[in-house]
Amino acid sequence: MTGFLIAAAVAVALVLLLLLRPFIWSRPASRMSQRQMNAAVYRDQLAKLDQDLTEGALNTEDHARSRDELQRRALEDLREDDATPTLRAPKRTMIAVGLLVPLAAIALYAFLGNVDALIGGGAEQKITQADVERMVAGLAAKLEQNPTDYKGWVMLARSYKVMGRTAEAEKAFDRAGPLVDTDPQLLADYADVVVTNNNGNFAGKPQQLIDKALKLDPNAPMALWLAGTAAFSRGNKDEAIGYWEHLAKLLPADSEDGRNLQAALAEVRGKAPLNAQAAVQAAPAATPVVATANTSASVTGTVELDAALKGKAGAKDTIMVIARAPGMRMPLAVLRVPATQLPLKFTLDDSLSMSPQAKLSGASEVEVEARISKSGQAMPEPGDLFSSVQTVKVGAKDVTLRVAQVRP
Repeated sequence: MTGFLIAAAVAVALVLLLLLRPFIWSRPASRMSQRQMNAAVYRDQLAKLDQDLTEGALNTEDHARSRDELQRRALEDLREDDATPTLRAPKRTMIAVGLLVPLAAIALYAFLGNVDALIGGGAEQKITQADVERMVAGLAAKLEQNPTDYKGWVMLARSYKVMGRTAEAEKAFDRAGPLVDTDPQLLADYADVVVTNNNGNFAGKPQQLIDKALKLDPNAPMALWLAGTAAFSRGNKDEAIGYWEHLAKLLPADSEDGRNLQAALAEVRGKAPLNAQAAVQAAPAATPVVATANTSASVTGTVELDAALKGKAGAKDTIMVIARAPGMRMPLAVLRVPATQLPLKFTLDDSLSMSPQAKLSGASEVEVEARISKSGQAMPEPGDLFSSVQTVKVGAKDVTLRVAQVRP
């Protein structure tokens, strides 16, 4: 906005300079008075009469008559008050022009320009996380007074989802009732939230929501993606490929989503059939095993609790291991497990992605951190225990996250 105002001021100044130039740079005023000018004219005319008489162009009588007439007129003109003709700058006109031009420019911009962009152009960038939370809290309070506003509940659910408050998002989706039940996209969003709250488990409610969405619209993209992911997590690679191949036909081949999906399909087709249930049963209880399409696109390590904080982590607390692209708020992968599994050996990969458009395999390096939450909410809260953030390459192993700090 500052640059625009400077440019506008310079433009107005140039216009004023052009308009007032004759008055600012005027020529020196003539110092010959009106009486002197008249006398010089009459002298020339008398000299011309005398020349005509000498050359015989005028006789003596006519010469005398014309000379008397010229002298009479000269005497009458010379009786007038003397005045010196000068060109003075009209101050009132200059002041009027100096005020009217800027005012006219402002009026034209107000009528033709974008005043809102000029005045509030940076307002959006000034909205803080606290402002967003206040607006969401206000919406939640209004909906409690009007529980049949299903569109409002959907808006609240999506807001909670973006903020990472998935437990509250699930409750809001549930309150949206009839509107969600008839919309395949909303059903898929609902299922995605429930899966997150179930630590990636699609069994039960999430699968029911996905099936319902596909029954309403067999071509619903989000539902197809989740159905394939659910099948893959059960170890049914062929069923997962079927869903994803169907989805691939609906996406433009040259789009980013289309290319990512084709890459994932190629990766899955090249692997042997996966028996996820057997892998889970064979694994130690303290080590969550997650099926993944690309073991190289992962980060593995251990979460340890500092000895000084052992008394602050309860059995009902939740460990969250989070990976983000540097500088981004949206997680690429989130693992949630009970705090009773400390010390925790973890694996972060694409199966823990919160969105098919934001996956760990799409990044070269990530910021990894661990947090022990009392409420299980994704948003940090006072009293949470957390580790320092480490930036590691995707594919890193034996990363140690030591939880040694308490959020005030």
